[in-house]
Amino acid sequence: MPTIYAALDDRLLVIDGEGEEWLEHERLVTNDLECVASATGAADRVFVGTVGEGLQRSTDGGDAWETSLHIGDRVTAVTVSPHDPETVWVGTEPSRVYRSTDGGESWEERPGLADLPSAERWSFPPRPDTHHVRWIVVDPDDPDRLYVAIEAGALVRTDDAGETWQDHPQGGRRDNHTLRTHPDAPGRVYTAAGDGYAESTDGGDTWSYPQDGLDHRYVWGLAVDPADPDAVVVSAASGAYAAHDPDGTSYVYQRSDSGAWEQAMDGLPGPEGIARAVLDAHATGFYALTNQGLYHSGDGWGWELCTLSWPSEYRHQVPSGLAVVG
Repeated sequence: MPTIYAALDDRLLVIDGEGEEWLEHERLVTNDLECVASATGAADRVFVGTVGEGLQRSTDGGDAWETSLHIGDRVTAVTVSPHDPETVWVGTEPSRVYRSTDGGESWEERPGLADLPSAERWSFPPRPDTHHVRWIVVDPDDPDRLYVAIEAGALVRTDDAGETWQDHPQGGRRDNHTLRTHPDAPGRVYTAAGDGYAESTDGGDTWSYPQDGLDHRYVWGLAVDPADPDAVVVSAASGAYAAHDPDGTSYVYQRSDSGAWEQAMDGLPGPEGIARAVLDAHATGFYALTNQGLYHSGDGWGWELCTLSWPSEYRHQVPSGLAVVG
């Protein structure tokens, strides 16, 4: 079984398996978790972005923590390079990108992001005087190519590890929430965005918008089967309020063989009373973190509850991140 790092509003759960049972361990109880990342090659090293307490790092699977980076108002995005677990990328609010090449011991800001022409329109609606990096994903074929989602306003790219930046492409979504790539589909980029789902097959230069059957267009979570770049699962709602309220209404969809989206709610709670799911994928299947618990699906269609217990205080929180490793 993999190790799962599940970030709620104010605590990190470390969930792993013994035999056929899943066990949850509560770790890093603190204010306002924003994101979490780890890597299969270094599963005991985990990073958590917070509000006010910077980037927290554990090197022992979550037992002990230290501040790895303290800069910006919020650390809003973190990812570990699939090419090298020592290379870690972080995004903040206001929008800046930082890189570590020594596993989080030291950091350097990558220049020029806020100088892009589109930056004049970047704005996060709940805090309109600012904006942040919502997601960072590294191209699986090129460790120096990154795709970066700015919430809200742009999707930008670098081909030289952040020395220079390419601005928002024509036709790209502007409210990107989650980005994915796939090692078996060179050039393919997937995005779950508040203005709908989109895909690129040429590294983000041009975009298509497969929406058939996707009845709820505020898309948040996104996961792709590691064995099949066409097997895509998303979480979605009718709008931001329905998505981010623990008493809201949200859905999970999977794209069928025909290319159309179909609701994939079998075994999941809701759609009423469930905040938008945070999604991840692993060789063992898809995982969905909700305010009602953690769920697993071997194929993305039928789901089973993983968590043995789920205290009532968890149900009033909106999940902020999920990393399935090992």
